[in-house]
Amino acid sequence: MSVLPGPEAGGGRPPRPAGRPRTARAQWNLWLRWLHTYTSMISLLVVLFFALTGITLNHPDWVFGSGETIREVTGTLPAGWIRGGTVDWLNVAEDLREQQGLRGRAGDTRLDGTEASLAFAAPGYSADVVIDARTGQYTARVLQQDALAVMNDLHKGRDAGSGWKWLIDLSGVVLTVVALTGIGILLFLKKTRRQALSVMAVGSVLALLLAGAALR
Repeated sequence: MSVLPGPEAGGGRPPRPAGRPRTARAQWNLWLRWLHTYTSMISLLVVLFFALTGITLNHPDWVFGSGETIREVTGTLPAGWIRGGTVDWLNVAEDLREQQGLRGRAGDTRLDGTEASLAFAAPGYSADVVIDARTGQYTARVLQQDALAVMNDLHKGRDAGSGWKWLIDLSGVVLTVVALTGIGILLFLKKTRRQALSVMAVGSVLALLLAGAALR
């Protein structure tokens, strides 16, 4: 009876042949797929948010939740808010935030004779304050809109602050990368490339025609 030689005798499995190095085309395809996958995952919630709020912006008559509430509050600013005809707007804004819970970006300041005014603005929120320059008494008209209006303002970046504007810019960059890498992957698909590019061309033409019709 013959005995098969063991690994120590040189009878082990033959080593696997070394894999062929990827071509530049294959490497590009792999890189595009990787980048497309992870940028898509990063931007998933962003795409959903801007897609849904794009629909609600297109239908401003839709109302969800409690709509909007308007209230008026009154009070008096502490002494020293105005000196020599000059208003300390920073302290005025902070006093109003503390006394009445006003929020958002303060601006649109005005001093005209015996009356001063400023406004607070945030997504879905505004407060217009009128101050009697002689007594420091003020009246604030506060408008609070529902969650849908807040999201619509966030979509437009209205009164949302610099941090949110940076997020919109970054989202635009990421979505551009998603689109370009998707087209790049498409160019590597021989079987469906022609049909997919044809569909993309038709969709682009339709979008341009609709945009042209909207501008007339």
